[in-house]
Amino acid sequence: MNNIPKVKVGIVAVSRDCFPESLSVNRRKALVEEYTKKYDADSIYECPICIVESEIHMVQALEDVKKAGCNALCVYLGNFGPEISETLLAKHFDGPKMFVAAAEESQNDLIQGRGDAYCGMLNASYNLKLRNIRAYIPEYPVGDAKDVADMIYEFLPIARAVIGLSELKIISFGPRPTNFLACNAPIKQLYNLGVEIEENSELDLFESFNNHAGDSRIPDVVADMEKELGSGNNKPEILEKLAQYELTLLDWIENHKGYRKYVAIAGKCWPAFQTQFGFVPCYVNSRLTGRGIPVSCEVDIYGVLSEFIGTCISEDAVTLLDINNSVPKDMYEEAINNKFDYTQRDVFMGFHCGNTYSGKLVDAKMKNQMIMARSLPEEVTNGTLEGDIIPGDITFFRLQSTADNILRAYVAEGEVLPVATKSFGSIGVFAIKEMGRFYRHVLIEKNYPHHGAVAFGHFGKELYEVFKLIGVEYDEINYNQPKAMRYVSENPYG
Repeated sequence: MNNIPKVKVGIVAVSRDCFPESLSVNRRKALVEEYTKKYDADSIYECPICIVESEIHMVQALEDVKKAGCNALCVYLGNFGPEISETLLAKHFDGPKMFVAAAEESQNDLIQGRGDAYCGMLNASYNLKLRNIRAYIPEYPVGDAKDVADMIYEFLPIARAVIGLSELKIISFGPRPTNFLACNAPIKQLYNLGVEIEENSELDLFESFNNHAGDSRIPDVVADMEKELGSGNNKPEILEKLAQYELTLLDWIENHKGYRKYVAIAGKCWPAFQTQFGFVPCYVNSRLTGRGIPVSCEVDIYGVLSEFIGTCISEDAVTLLDINNSVPKDMYEEAINNKFDYTQRDVFMGFHCGNTYSGKLVDAKMKNQMIMARSLPEEVTNGTLEGDIIPGDITFFRLQSTADNILRAYVAEGEVLPVATKSFGSIGVFAIKEMGRFYRHVLIEKNYPHHGAVAFGHFGKELYEVFKLIGVEYDEINYNQPKAMRYVSENPYG
C-alpha cells in the first residue's frame, strides 16, 4: 500500500510532582522494552527529554516528539499524572493521541511504588472533555508494560486512518448519475473532517484521456495487465485503452493532489462513459484500489472516503459493493442450511459490476459489463472484472453524511461464504449475524445508500474507534445488534 501513512507514536510519560518521578521513568522504559521485543521499533519513539510534570515540561516534550517526526502521541500515566499539563500536551499535538495508565506491579510494593494512575485516568478524561479534545482511550486503559505495549500496537491502525483523513484529497469526475441520489451527499462534512475535495467535469477527464493516446508507457502497462489477468484475459483487444485510462488517472493524481499526501477517486462509469471512452473503467478501478488508491463507482464520494479509511486500517485492498440481492431459498437450503450457522435472513449477496481487486476474487476474468450491454453495443462495455469474492472474514461498513449534514456510520463484521454465486460481476455470498434486522432498522431506517465498503478481515473494533475519534456521535455509529438487543425503531411485538 503506497497511499497510506506510516505511523510513528511518540511515547511521553507524565508524573504528578508529589509522586516519585522514578515510577514514570522506569515504567516508560519497561513499556518501550516490551514493545520493541514484540513489534516494530520504528513505529514508536521514547521521549527521553523529560517526564512531564509541568507546563514547561509539556512544551519541551511537545517540541521533542515533533522533532523526532512523530505523527501520533501516547500520553502514558506512569503515576497519577498532572491533569492540566498532560491534556495541554494532547491539545497542542497535531495528530491522533491516546491516553493509557500504568497498573501497579506487585503487592510487595504498594507504599512507595503505588502510582495511582487508575485514579489519574479519571482526572485526565475530565480535562480532555473540558478542552474538547478527542483522544483514543482503550476499552480498559490500565495495564502493565506488556498490556500497554499491546494497546499502543492496537492504536496504530486507528491513528493511520485519522492521519490519512487529515491529508486526503478526494478527486471526483462528474455528477452522480441520475436516479442515484443516494450516492449524493453534502461535502461540508468532508471539510469538517479535514478532507479536501476536487470536483471535475467528465469532459476534463475525457480531454486528458485523449491527450494520453500513444503514450510510450502504454505497452508496459498492457504487459502488467496481461500478467495479472493470466488466463482470465478474455478481452485482450481492450487492454491498450484501459492502460491509456490508467495512466490518465495516475498522471491526474500527480498533477492535482497539490499539498495533500493521499488521494482517492470517485469516478463516473455511466451512462455516457462507455459510448465516449469506448470501454468501462471497472478493471482500472480495481487495479488502483489494489495499490491502495481507492476508486469508487458512480461518483460515490462518501463511499470512497469509507474505502480509504478501510485501506488505512487494514493495510490491504478494500472494495465497494452494492448490498444487492437476497440468496434464493433453494440455494440457501442446498449450500448453507445445516452447513453454516446462519439463517436465510443472515445472508445476502454483495455485488458490483467488476471493481474488486483481482487478488480478492476467485478465478478473476475480464468480461463485458452485462447490465450495460443490455442496451448498448457489447464492444463498448468491455473492461469489467468478474469472479466470486474469496471466502473469509470481512467487515461491511460506511461513513456517510446525511442530507441534513449529520455524520453517520455503520459497522458489521461477518464473512464471505465458500458458496458459488452462480451469477455475474464481482460478487459474493455474505453472511452477517442478524443481517435481516440490521438491514431493516439500520440500513433502511437510517437512509444509508446501497453501496457499502468491504474490508477483508474483522476490523470492527478499529473502525468504531476511528468513527468516534473523527466526531461521529455515539448514537450515530450503528452495528448489527444481537437478537436480545432491540433497535429503537424495532416493533417489540415482532
